[in-house]
Amino acid sequence: MFPYTQISDACIKCGKCIPVCTIHQVHPDETTSPRGFIDLLGGHERGELELDKTAKDIFESCFLCTNCVDVCPNDLPTDMIIEEVRHEIAQKFGISWFKALFFFLLRHRKIMDIASKLGYVFRTCALQENSRYGGMTPKFSLPIIKKGRLLPSMASKSILNSYDENLDHGGRGRVAIFIGCLANYNYTGIGHSLVKILKALQIDVFFAKEQKCCAAPAYFTGDFATVEALSKKNIEYFESFIDEVDAIIVPEATCSAMIKHDWEVFFKNRGMHDWAERARRLNRKIFMATEWLANHTELPKLLEEKGAKIDTLVTYHDPCHARKVQGIWQEPRSLIEKSYPMVEMSDPNRCCGFGGVTMQTEKFHLAEAAGRPKAAMIDATGAKVVAAECSACRMQIGNALYQNESEAVFKNPIELIADALEG
Repeated sequence: MFPYTQISDACIKCGKCIPVCTIHQVHPDETTSPRGFIDLLGGHERGELELDKTAKDIFESCFLCTNCVDVCPNDLPTDMIIEEVRHEIAQKFGISWFKALFFFLLRHRKIMDIASKLGYVFRTCALQENSRYGGMTPKFSLPIIKKGRLLPSMASKSILNSYDENLDHGGRGRVAIFIGCLANYNYTGIGHSLVKILKALQIDVFFAKEQKCCAAPAYFTGDFATVEALSKKNIEYFESFIDEVDAIIVPEATCSAMIKHDWEVFFKNRGMHDWAERARRLNRKIFMATEWLANHTELPKLLEEKGAKIDTLVTYHDPCHARKVQGIWQEPRSLIEKSYPMVEMSDPNRCCGFGGVTMQTEKFHLAEAAGRPKAAMIDATGAKVVAAECSACRMQIGNALYQNESEAVFKNPIELIADALEG
């Protein structure tokens, strides 16, 4: 059992975590609050709390937004211990069939490619296109998907299958792209836009064709066997080309945080310190896309000199895994504002409420409750576009905007930048 009491004994019960906690904002109960989670987990290690279905429900109610970690005076890793207890829950109760199937597909990309292609071909049987919000809505309710909910669109061809492995753009540098599953199969405009930007910068591209899922969905659900398998395969693959590229760039906050932060934590907690060190060594060359583009390329200058000035008002949402886990928030804004007028929402740091696979399926009522105030906050700015470098946020906020009949639509900042470069 994980030593939860080390964390619970260090909690001073100051309550700073309560106002910023996403689940507490939509379900104000001390039990489902950061210090409540911590206290219960201390009791679990001491044998005072059984991991029954009630405890399972409590610990699966955390959005893992890390807001509590961000404000905690003792920097207590509440998100990490929730992830650890979810592993115990998964071992005791098993993983729902649809999650197990999803994680199987994430581990086997060729089968995922086939499933994605079949989904695209037969999508109109169960789904209806919504071009306004860039997604699809189910025609009827399914056990885990409500009718009327906005889901990600499906692409006819994945990003990794759309390009050659090597793209020669002029040789002013060379980067590898880790695309992320949602951007690979659903929000493919992100990958196409990133290629356009790198071509404009004359930077060659290595499409890392053997990349696997970063394992974030499995990690947040407690399927640690999948996490170990995927992260080890990715580390070995990255090591095979890391010295041949200037950087591995990731246009996804969740994937980037998983690779740069959670892999090392995961291996350390399992006592696999050699793998933790291998993960840590890779970090010097792994960047969120806007982070690298803003700080290591001529893109800011190129946008100033040749980028179009577009009068569409944009607001920016800070993904939890960007600002709080990686400290990245200025870079995407600095690039967007070269070409677009920007306005800040009242709380850009407020979690959108995605929360992972369990929250998006079995506890979607909580995700909806967290999404509604975010959509209202976006509407209050008068912006026509809300941007965030995270496809999980895109899926959640896109649905909230759709349900709210909002004027704004969602775009990744990479897409906005490419549009500006194209004029």
